[in-house]
Amino acid sequence: MAGIDPSHSPLELEKQFEDFRVQLEESGSLRDRIRAVAVEIDSTTRRMQAGLLLVHQSRPIPEILEKSKAQIDILKDLYSKLAEVVRESPGHYYRYHGDWRSETQTVVSLLAFMHWLETGSLLMHTEAEEKLGLTNSDFALDVEDYLVGLCFMSNEMPRYVVNQVTAGYYDCPRNVLEFLTELHASFRLLNLRNDFLRKKFDSLKYDLRRVEEVFYDVKIRGLSANVGAAQEKEVLSTPVMMMVHAFEFYLEFRTTREARPLVVFYPFRTLYFTGKELWFPCDSYLAVN
Repeated sequence: MAGIDPSHSPLELEKQFEDFRVQLEESGSLRDRIRAVAVEIDSTTRRMQAGLLLVHQSRPIPEILEKSKAQIDILKDLYSKLAEVVRESPGHYYRYHGDWRSETQTVVSLLAFMHWLETGSLLMHTEAEEKLGLTNSDFALDVEDYLVGLCFMSNEMPRYVVNQVTAGYYDCPRNVLEFLTELHASFRLLNLRNDFLRKKFDSLKYDLRRVEEVFYDVKIRGLSANVGAAQEKEVLSTPVMMMVHAFEFYLEFRTTREARPLVVFYPFRTLYFTGKELWFPCDSYLAVN
């Protein structure tokens, strides 16, 4: 049986664990201060969210954004305060990053949604850093937090589209569909691992599909405004709108109602038309019967 190594005296062991105790206490104290700032950030984002919820009631966009923009300067000061605390432990940015990660992702989603409401375009990573004052290399906006924030932002789009259509703004689905299609295509360039970001990207795909379905309903009822041929062709390249073309094909070329239903297979969905009903029960490949 191996004996006790006589080279390490009890005093040396005691000194080692005393050093551990001091390090853990300092780390815990620093973490508590970081979390205190993170709680303030969370409180500020909640006020921003409360203001942006009014957009679903078709309130004037400038009025809504004015109230929410007032919180951006507060967030900028809080992130400056957070950076000062983290710099007290140089080189340990990612050791404490998890203590404000979720709050930052929410902040990015709100800033991106506000930017889209104002400009109709995507908030770039550098623009988000500038708004929050995160321009130093030792404390910047993590790329993954930015990407997750964009996915969170897309989760708000289907509800926004539905409420806008209900209020009579029938061009909104087309605009949102173009934006989400471009965003989805951009995410496709990334080699995502099977982690949280990949799961949030999957939610973006579902948001895109929901917006496609709203646009399909508006288009099939003739409620949307006429657009240019090239622009309409680009928008109608999505799977749901391919089914719209299949339905139009049926109306144009089928003159009698037969007992056997027309079945048109397209990516993601199957279109059945019996002469009375139109429904999409399952996934399939491209073929026409």
